[in-house]
Amino acid sequence: MKKFNVTVNGTTYQVDVEEVGGAVSVAPAAAPVYAAPVAAPAPVAAPAPVAAPAPAAAPAPAAAPKKAAPAPAGASVVEAPMPGKILSVDVKAGDAVKAGDVLMILEAMKMQNEIMAPADGTVSEVRVNAGDTVATGDVLVVF
Repeated sequence: MKKFNVTVNGTTYQVDVEEVGGAVSVAPAAAPVYAAPVAAPAPVAAPAPVAAPAPAAAPAPAAAPKKAAPAPAGASVVEAPMPGKILSVDVKAGDAVKAGDVLMILEAMKMQNEIMAPADGTVSEVRVNAGDTVATGDVLVVF
């Protein structure tokens, strides 16, 4: 038996640990484990499953460029400050907003964050809808 003092959150505990002599059995078990993976790479003729993800990957890039379109030169944009889900969109194209007006609600980590207008202006484009998932830096609204 070995005795150790362990401190957890400022409280010290005295712990007795029994030493087990099983280290010799671990080394022989490790050798067969390495033998199995060496045999596994031989049947590498499994590229068929790789073909299945390729069609799934094609639609994803097609959807991404729609949101990644650049804003017009000189336009002011509101970007997502963090990744999350758009719960509600309170403005539409053509709406006049003042600085501090709530444009939409972004849910991130179970918290509802109000996305506000940075300045007075007229909304020229809303690039998200309620229920959309956004990443940090995605353009939400163009002024």
